Amino acid sequence: MTRSPADLARVAQAQPPFARLLGLRVLVAEPDRVVAEMEVTEALTNRNGTLHGGAVMGLADNMGGTATFLNLGPGQGTVTVESKTNFLRTVPLGDIATAETTPLHRGRSTMIWQTRLTRGDGKLAAVVIQTQMVLEPKPG
Repeated sequence: MTRSPADLARVAQAQPPFARLLGLRVLVAEPDRVVAEMEVTEALTNRNGTLHGGAVMGLADNMGGTATFLNLGPGQGTVTVESKTNFLRTVPLGDIATAETTPLHRGRSTMIWQTRLTRGDGKLAAVVIQTQMVLEPKPG
């Protein structure tokens, strides 16, 4: 499905409440690439004062859902069915985490996305691979 740049921007900016709670800001929204950033606030840290793993996974989950949504047809939806995270480095309080999501597979019934999370210094902090199921509209 081909969407106009304005439609892609509208879809990308219409983030769910959880993404807004995280402070996620979408910077790029294309069918093959979604980029967002998030400030590491105190509310998102763990006991060590760095970005909580759950926040990393929540960010990546939202990015995979957004990327899938940008590739859906009218009435279709999506749900995460699998997610795997490799944590490589911490992201300190006050830093900006940048997430870039790209497709590994875009099929009719599932899509697989890779999200690379980098710190402000450009170093890779985490890699998340996620499978999204495409939900078909229910008959009227």
